[in-house]
Parts: sequence; C-alpha cells; structure tokens
Amino acid sequence: MAKKSVLDFIKMKKDGEKTAWVTAYDFPTAMFAEQAGMDMILVGDSMGMVLLGYKDTMPVTMEDCLAHCKAVRRGAPKTWIIGDMPFGSYQTSDEDAVRNAVRFMKEADMDCIKLEGGVRVASRIKAINDAGILVMGHLGLTPQSSGQLGGFKATGRDVKTARSLIEDALAVQEAGAYSVLIEAVAPELTAFLTKKLDIPVYSIGAGVECDGQLLICGDMLGQFQAFTPKFVKVYANIAETSVNAFKQYISEVKKGEFPTEEHVYPRKDSLEDFEKLFDEYR
Repeated sequence: MAKKSVLDFIKMKKDGEKTAWVTAYDFPTAMFAEQAGMDMILVGDSMGMVLLGYKDTMPVTMEDCLAHCKAVRRGAPKTWIIGDMPFGSYQTSDEDAVRNAVRFMKEADMDCIKLEGGVRVASRIKAINDAGILVMGHLGLTPQSSGQLGGFKATGRDVKTARSLIEDALAVQEAGAYSVLIEAVAPELTAFLTKKLDIPVYSIGAGVECDGQLLICGDMLGQFQAFTPKFVKVYANIAETSVNAFKQYISEVKKGEFPTEEHVYPRKDSLEDFEKLFDEYR
C-alpha cells in the first residue's frame, strides 16, 4: 500500500471519493488500521479520555502526544498520520505554535498537525503553514474549548452559530489549512461547507455529505465505556470480549486448568537426571 499525500486527498475531494480515518494512540491499533487500509490516522488528544483516564482532554501534554505519535508511526509507517496539538501548545503565540508543530514533524514523523479554532487561531495556522507544515483545522464542537460551549454540545444548529462557523471555516481556509474537520454540527451546514470550501471537509458527527468521516477508535471498537456519543456507530465490543477473556483466565488459573502441557517448555534431559539434580539440594 502506497502512502497517500496531500495531493491524493485533494484529488479524492475532486473525484468524490470519501476518506475514511480513525484515531489511534498505540502501536497495535495503528498496525491494525493500516492493515485494514485506513486512509488516515489521527493521534488525537482524545487519548486523554480514551487512553489515559482523564475526564477531558485538557491535561494532555506535548510529551504525551509525541510519545503516542511515535508509537503510531511505528505501527503504521505507510499511512498519513496527523498529530493533534494539545491545549497550551499553540494558544500562547504564533512562535510557540510553530515551535511545537515542528516537534511533531522532527520528533514523531507526522505528516501534518491539527489544531482547534477558526478566526481566533488564523494567525497560528498561517504561521505554521508558512513554516512549511501542513495544518488541518477543527471546527464545531472543539473539546479544548468545551467549557466555553457549556460542555460537549453540538453547535451550528441555528443560524447564528452556523454563520459563525462559516466565518471560521473561511478563515481557516484563507490562513492556509489544507483541510478541516467539522464536529457535531447540523448536517446541512457540513454539506454547505463541503461545497463552499476548496479544501477537504471531514465530519465527525456532522453528517454524510462531506469528504470523509472520522471516528474515535475507542468508541467504534466498544472500548471506551464512560459514554457513547450519538454520532458513533459501534462496530465491535472489545470491552465485553476483554472482560470475558479475563474472567475465563481467572477461572482457569484458580482451577489449575492453565497452563497445560502445550503452554510449557519440556525438559531436554531425563527425569532421572533432574531428580539427581534436585537431590543435591534436598
């Protein structure tokens, strides 16, 4: 499988071919996604909730993101991978934004970075893009600013917020982003933006009329049990499978049913020779 480039994603939009992508935070998940033929992988700051057990994404650090980006790159060397810039890594200044974006490229071999926000981060997007780094925007429900939104709530469902999102999307494109992710907004707005913008528009919980779909791996695989967003389709139940496997293992250990002969390394010398050895120490 040949690794896609930014030109492939632009062509896919032009040709009407949907992009399928998913989050991954570790080596095996990335490896499985690549084997399945996933177009892109996002190493999202959603790792804070899905993987690290935080109540939200705010505590996630650059070091967290870089470590997991490296693992994902090792698992999916032939896949386009996006590094998600965590809260605090770009809010302070254009210079900090560029510095941290560079780290994703140099230390973790990412293909691009993603950051949240529209008009208010346009200068950050431009600065990073001017540094030669591809940027994906993220609009709608933006978890890093969910406090200002009153929690994890859908937006763009009325004319006032839809207008604001259109202005944000235009600003993101104008600043040089090569694509934008739209989260939890009315599908009519997503469809409009997909036609309006020249860059690819991707959805997570924002409808089907766009250039592709993203899901969180822990949601779609049934791993993350705290809650399941409305927009998620669960394709597997790894949590149930894992718990049942652990229960069976515990039972077999308690009963002495595991391990059996097939799980041990047999002796090479005779039992008599072993008994002589043991006698030396009895």
